Amino acid sequence: MDHGGNIYRFAQHIGCHPEQVIDFSANINPEQAVDFNCLQAVQLGPYEDPDYGLLKEAIKVRYPYPAGVDIEVFNGASAAIFALLKHLHPQELVLYAPLYGEYARLAEQLGCNLHHIDRFESLTSPVPKNSTVIFVNPSTPDGQLYDMQVLLKQWQMDDCTIIVDESFLDFCIADSVVEYIDKYDKLYVIKSLSKFYGCAGIRIGFMSATAQAIKALKRLEPAWKLSSFDMAYIQQALADKIFIEQTRKQTAYRRDLLRHALQTSGLFMRIYSGEANFLLTKLANNGDGHQLQSRLVSSRILIRVCDNFVGLDKSYVRFAVKNETAILKLSSALNNVAL
Repeated sequence: MDHGGNIYRFAQHIGCHPEQVIDFSANINPEQAVDFNCLQAVQLGPYEDPDYGLLKEAIKVRYPYPAGVDIEVFNGASAAIFALLKHLHPQELVLYAPLYGEYARLAEQLGCNLHHIDRFESLTSPVPKNSTVIFVNPSTPDGQLYDMQVLLKQWQMDDCTIIVDESFLDFCIADSVVEYIDKYDKLYVIKSLSKFYGCAGIRIGFMSATAQAIKALKRLEPAWKLSSFDMAYIQQALADKIFIEQTRKQTAYRRDLLRHALQTSGLFMRIYSGEANFLLTKLANNGDGHQLQSRLVSSRILIRVCDNFVGLDKSYVRFAVKNETAILKLSSALNNVAL
């Protein structure tokens, strides 16, 4: 599958209901911060505030940013990335692979000259001057958390436009690069809210940049991009401070359980030491991830084969961190697999 989380096509393929699928392909927090019963008072009749004032204030409280910086909200982080690249329309685009293939697909549609740097080999490879670079931290699909200061300095020396995707940073104890925007006005930071808050069906992400850059970007944006329900949900989620620490501790614990389950299966030659809510593996003997997926069909388990990530092939498989029950079922299924 091109993207994780397509439980509908998988369920149709194997002949079950979507809710019966155990989905390890989508790196979404299995816990949610909001009780739907609290949203019954949401008014769906009137138009929402087209400036998203209350939502932006809730984001600012949760994710503070310096003076001179502003944010714009989008119908998900993917929509933010698409809007930004269409706005910037870069001639030279540098992608640090392995990387989700959607970036390259969009860049090709925009006619960009693409440059791939293998971050597993070297982070310091030269980039074209005045190019646009995209970097995901922590990275996907391996979850490695990078110290961004050296990289930012390197890109600034080449006068690059810098786009940092921090959609999984909330799962880690690390600082955002947002604080550097007031020191370098060609820095953009993108964040998804659905991953951490366990709500892939609520489509809200946002971008931070200089106030001037956000003003220019908004000129091309439609009004009322977000629904009243989506905004009410995320505002309540952002206000739940206890959920943040609980999720980090729970994810670390479950990630260790998942790692143990993968190790004891004996199917993998390497399990990457990711710090987000997923683990990347490489199958032993360059095994075929699609073959592993077919062996897990009887258990209704969906995994993510990473052959559409730039720089990886079908021997790489990513597993999202799920709850203890799901991990136990995965462990049992893997222990009965022969490749």
